[in-house]
Amino acid sequence: MNTYQHSPYTAVIVPTLTVRNCPDAIEFYQKAFGATVLMSNTDTDGSVVAEMAIMGARFVVADESEEHKHFSPEKLHGTPVRIGLQVEDPDQLFEFAVEVGAVVIYPVADQDYGYRLGHLVDPFGHHWEIFKPLI
Repeated sequence: MNTYQHSPYTAVIVPTLTVRNCPDAIEFYQKAFGATVLMSNTDTDGSVVAEMAIMGARFVVADESEEHKHFSPEKLHGTPVRIGLQVEDPDQLFEFAVEVGAVVIYPVADQDYGYRLGHLVDPFGHHWEIFKPLI
């Protein structure tokens, strides 16, 4: 049986959010979460991919590619993944996101399991849980 061996490297998970309109998604994430664009590329077919960061937390946004089996939540009519975004002030960030087009699933509140957390869905179908630990 293999067991994990400690290494000098740190693992970082960088999710890719597949969307139907990457330029609009980039604009939304900038307005809603204060995201910055670290890199952006437009292919010859017009499809866009961008690496972004929210307070140092990196993620990628990319246009759908049926050829590569990358489908947006809009195409799939939902998503099995929720994105957790831990921030210092979840109430404020949640409010910004809603003001620019996110839909509230449930508002930010103190949860019994130890987080101040709210759940929303962005205009591209991705679910976000904005939170901070209560302790």
